[in-house]
Amino acid sequence: MYCKRCGAEIGEYDEFCKSCGARIYGADSSPRGVSVSRKSRLVTVLLAWFFGVFGIHRFYVGRWFSGILMILTLGGIGIWALVDFIVALCGDFKDSSGLKITVWLDEEV
Repeated sequence: MYCKRCGAEIGEYDEFCKSCGARIYGADSSPRGVSVSRKSRLVTVLLAWFFGVFGIHRFYVGRWFSGILMILTLGGIGIWALVDFIVALCGDFKDSSGLKITVWLDEEV
């Protein structure tokens, strides 16, 4: 078997891909769940860097309410925007569903 996300070879009973960490669908073809967001980490990081004080990266990942708060506070006078940039760069930033944005490019998850 091969991982649908990264193409690495995986064992028949593996729950996660050892290469990319994606959750593997079971033999009964029912999804066990998706562990990472489909949003691009690269886009999130770039938006946070260039437009962080306006919260554009939060709108991109579906977090509308906090995006509006960032516009009103200019990204917490830059501090909130800087923290978001660092968190996104480290791969711990989450989308509106609570899934971590870890994939650098828009790949199939």
